[in-house]
Amino acid sequence: MTNKRVEVYVLSGFLGSGKTTFLTQAIDYYTEAGRKPAVIMNEIGEVNLDGQLINNEVPMSELLGGCICCSSRGDLGLALKELITDEQPDLIFVESTGIANPMEIIDEVTDASLIFPLALSGIITVVDAPQLLELSRTSRGKTFRLMQEQIRCANLLLLNKTDLLETAAMQEVAELVQTWNPHADVRSTVFSRVDMELLEGLRDVAAGGPTQAESGDHAHSEHHHDHSHEAHYHHSHSHVMAYTHFFERAVDSEAFEQFVSRLPQEVYRAKGILSFTDTASRFLFQFAYREMDFIKITPQGQVPDVAVFIGENFSRDAVREELLKLEAMSDMPAVK
Repeated sequence: MTNKRVEVYVLSGFLGSGKTTFLTQAIDYYTEAGRKPAVIMNEIGEVNLDGQLINNEVPMSELLGGCICCSSRGDLGLALKELITDEQPDLIFVESTGIANPMEIIDEVTDASLIFPLALSGIITVVDAPQLLELSRTSRGKTFRLMQEQIRCANLLLLNKTDLLETAAMQEVAELVQTWNPHADVRSTVFSRVDMELLEGLRDVAAGGPTQAESGDHAHSEHHHDHSHEAHYHHSHSHVMAYTHFFERAVDSEAFEQFVSRLPQEVYRAKGILSFTDTASRFLFQFAYREMDFIKITPQGQVPDVAVFIGENFSRDAVREELLKLEAMSDMPAVK
């Protein structure tokens, strides 16, 4: 094992905020600079769909089927060890699920740094600025509180999608974020574009000691993991649920778009890789807050036709029934 200390950046942000968009740009930046990045990607679904957007030459470890801060707890340390041992990267990005509280991830990374040659170099939170503004004005529920925790933990905050806000609204979001975390470097972004040299300035802040969030109201001892502590983070997003659907048949693209447009309000994020009966290409589809996008894709390796739906207390059976109806309209097998 190499003796150099590998920089670790934790990438946080709620579902659909633009984390993976930022990650792909960061990877390009470091690769062009002659440094070797690696990625640990955590998904609560059974398939890593966002990973299809990452260059296949970048070493990547997948933690699927649950949050690092809950059911996958303990796996992160092992994934870090394997990447450092097998790939010897210069830096590692840990992209958490959109529903994760980064405090637990910070704990895992700092625990691992006692054993392996790594250093926590930055906590980056990507914020969907229009979504945060809407929640702050209308519904201060569990999602709002989780976004607040993700913001409190960061030392770099990207207020993303700012092109969708007027100046006064943007000022309102910035003031809200700065109230929660007055110590972070806050940048307004569109498509998560930011000067990547900012990351170079984070390492001394994060590696030199506890984050501002750790030294504030949510402070806890470095190795204190009692039952009540773990339950707090688990319950912080216990209302969030996911349904993963593996397709047996290709579906009609227009019918699928209509299905997505009719999804209940409780489903606020969906993504998948699909074959359509009326197109030759396969597509990566993304759905976040009533907007959908389709990108032609040639998946890396054997990736089945699959879709993941994420939301709060929606009916999995109802979603499954509608998808089965779409499949029943086709005789074309899905990709396995």
